[in-house]
Amino acid sequence: MTTLSPENSLSARQSASFILVKRKPPIDKTEWDSFFDENGQLSKPRDFICLSILERGLHPGVRTEAWKFLTGYYSWQSSQDERLMVDGTRRRNYEALCCMYEKIQPLLENLHRNFSETRNNIACDLQRLYDKDPLGNVLVDKTRLQKVLLLSYVCNTQAEYQQGFHEMVMLFQLMAEHDHETFWLFQFFLQKTEHSCVLGVGVDRNLATLGQVISLLDPEFAEHLRGKGAGALQSLFPWFCLCFQRAFKSFEDVWRFWEVLLTGKPCRNLQVLVAYSLLGMVRAQVLGEQLGGEDILAACNSLVDLAADELISAACMAYAELMQREVPQPLKDFFL
Repeated sequence: MTTLSPENSLSARQSASFILVKRKPPIDKTEWDSFFDENGQLSKPRDFICLSILERGLHPGVRTEAWKFLTGYYSWQSSQDERLMVDGTRRRNYEALCCMYEKIQPLLENLHRNFSETRNNIACDLQRLYDKDPLGNVLVDKTRLQKVLLLSYVCNTQAEYQQGFHEMVMLFQLMAEHDHETFWLFQFFLQKTEHSCVLGVGVDRNLATLGQVISLLDPEFAEHLRGKGAGALQSLFPWFCLCFQRAFKSFEDVWRFWEVLLTGKPCRNLQVLVAYSLLGMVRAQVLGEQLGGEDILAACNSLVDLAADELISAACMAYAELMQREVPQPLKDFFL
């Protein structure tokens, strides 16, 4: 058992306070450009930028470019000329993948037992997707969205396709200008977040770790959940599958939360501490009404229209509290 760094604990508490106080506005284009020299080389420490994003967020005008650094689409060490070359390569690689897909599609239909079923599932998910704003304006191109989802399914054997990816990729399409950016940003997002939202991979790991965090920080609640059986926490898998998308009040809040995940600040795998914070919002109801399993999920599903800043701040405070405890090494490695 090891105690985590008190310096990190102080930093997490300071960040939580900073987020809620909001002393400065989000990083805008002028400030973002000031992070680079005349050749486009980074002139500010990467940690400084990531911590600033955690505490303040990004203005929509710089989000697409900043996410290319945060996901690994661009190297933090690259120059402007190098980034132009990388973007061209990403575009050509995407086009090559599209051509490959067109050629092998007949084979996939005949030989891949799950291809036709998955294609139909994607089509059905997109048909149900609400793609208009309150004024009735179309937000996304479902044909382009389907193309990206099918290509992702064929190319990403670890993630493939699961229900909910269509909602996630829609947010990438809304943020990015070109299809190759949408495709690669989503792929790099999955990698950067360690496939946290993928069933059978990150989701199971997150749920198991959430149970450990509750045991350390709230033994009474942990005892109640154990008494309700293994399904008490397992029922919360939709949170992680959608990366908490449906808990927030706006797309802006979702982007705000996701970019914090990408910074790795104040720690890796912040999504587990977000889940812990969300459970804290229904804790009194769960204990008072002796809820378990599906009833806990129903209570958690009532948590909607949340503000990203408040939830990020709560997760930072949970991390600061965790770092004051004696933490098993595997759990420490999960967050550091």
